Amino acid sequence: MTGLTVTPHPAQAAAAPTATVEEQRLDKAVPQEILRRSGFDSVAPEFARELGSARTYAQARRIVVREGSALWRRAVDRVQGRGPAGGDLSRDDDRPLYWARLGMTREVRAWEPGFGLGDRQRAVLLGELERTSRGQTAIRYPSGKGIKRILVTGFDPFTLDRDIRISNPSGATALALDGTVIETAKGPARVETAVFPVRWQDFAEGTVERTLRPYLKRVDLFTTVSQGRVGRFDIERTNGAWRGGFPDNENVSRTETVPVTDPASQPQWTTTTLPYKAIVAASTGRFPVYDNTSVTEIPVGGTEPVVRADGPTQGSTARAGGGGDYLSNEIAYRATLLRDRSGLHDELPGGHVHTPVLQFATGNTTEVTDPEFVRNRLDIIAQVRSIVTVAVSETGRTRG
Repeated sequence: MTGLTVTPHPAQAAAAPTATVEEQRLDKAVPQEILRRSGFDSVAPEFARELGSARTYAQARRIVVREGSALWRRAVDRVQGRGPAGGDLSRDDDRPLYWARLGMTREVRAWEPGFGLGDRQRAVLLGELERTSRGQTAIRYPSGKGIKRILVTGFDPFTLDRDIRISNPSGATALALDGTVIETAKGPARVETAVFPVRWQDFAEGTVERTLRPYLKRVDLFTTVSQGRVGRFDIERTNGAWRGGFPDNENVSRTETVPVTDPASQPQWTTTTLPYKAIVAASTGRFPVYDNTSVTEIPVGGTEPVVRADGPTQGSTARAGGGGDYLSNEIAYRATLLRDRSGLHDELPGGHVHTPVLQFATGNTTEVTDPEFVRNRLDIIAQVRSIVTVAVSETGRTRG
C-alpha cells in the first residue's frame, strides 16, 4: 500500500512532544487513509479552529462538549446510513470514530491558549472529550411503560502495533445499535450504547462505573461486548478479579487484582445473569455461540494457576475469567460487580458477549478493507443484535 504524505498543521506539529502513544500512531498511512476515505479527515482541523476561537476556559469547555458530542452523533449517523458516507469506506466501519477522536485529543493536549490553561483544566477538557465522543453522556431512554431498555457497550480497536488496520466489531456494533429499537417476544426494546477505551488507567479511574451506574436501576438488560476468539461467539459465564498484564493501547501493562472501590468486600468472581442457555440454543447467525464456563484459578491452598473447565472452586483466587484477564474480562467484572453491589443480581440480566475475531480476507495483508472483511463485520453486528433480541425475549418485566 502506498503511504500518504501528510503535512501536519501547526497544532499537530506542536503536539508531537506531548502526544500519547495512541496519538503518535495517527500520522501513519493507514489511519490517514481511513480518515480520508470516510470524510473524517476534516474533524480534527475543524475542531482545532473552533478551539482556537475560545477566549475563556468556559468557552473552551463548551466547545469540547459540543464537538465531542457531534463526533459521536456523526459516527452513529454514518454507520446507520444517515447523511453522506463521506467516502468509499463502508458505512459499518468503527475506525473513523477512533482515529478522529485521537486527532481531537491531540489538539487539546497541544493547545496553548492566550488565557493560559493549567494541567488540571486540560485534563478536564480531555475527560469531557473522551466521554462525549464515546456516547457515554448521550444515553437516553424513553419514559413510560411498554418498552424495554437495553444497554450495550463496545471497545476501541486494539493491538494496533500488531496490525494498525484493525477494527473492533464490538465498537462497530455499538455504533450500529445506538438509539435503535428491536422487536422482541416481550415487545419493543430501545438500545443505547457507549464505547470504552482499551486503557488500564481509565478503568482504574472508574470510567465503567461512572458511565453505567446512573442506568443500571433503569434498564432491563445490559451486555458488555468485546472481540474474543476466532470463528465463535462466547457468552462468558464467570468473570475474574485479575489483570493479566497484556499491554493496552498505550503499551502499558498491569498485572494485579482489578482495582475497585471497597476492595475489602471485593469478590474474586462475578457471574453472568444473561439467559445463556436460551442464547446458545437459539439460531442467531452463522457463527456458533458457546456457553463458556472455563476459568483459571489458584485453588485454596495452592500456589500455581489451574484451568477449570466448569468454573471456579470455592474460595479460589482468580487468574482469568472465561473472557481472559484483559480489559474485556475487566469490563464484564466491573459491570456485573456494580450490578451486584446495587442489589440487582437476581433482578437484572447482565453479562458479557465475546464476538468472533474480525478477519480480513486471506492474503490481504496491506489493504485497509476488503469485501470479506466487511461481510464478516456486518454478520457479527447482525448476530449481536439477534443475541440481544433473544436475551430480551427471555427476561422478565418491563420497567415503568
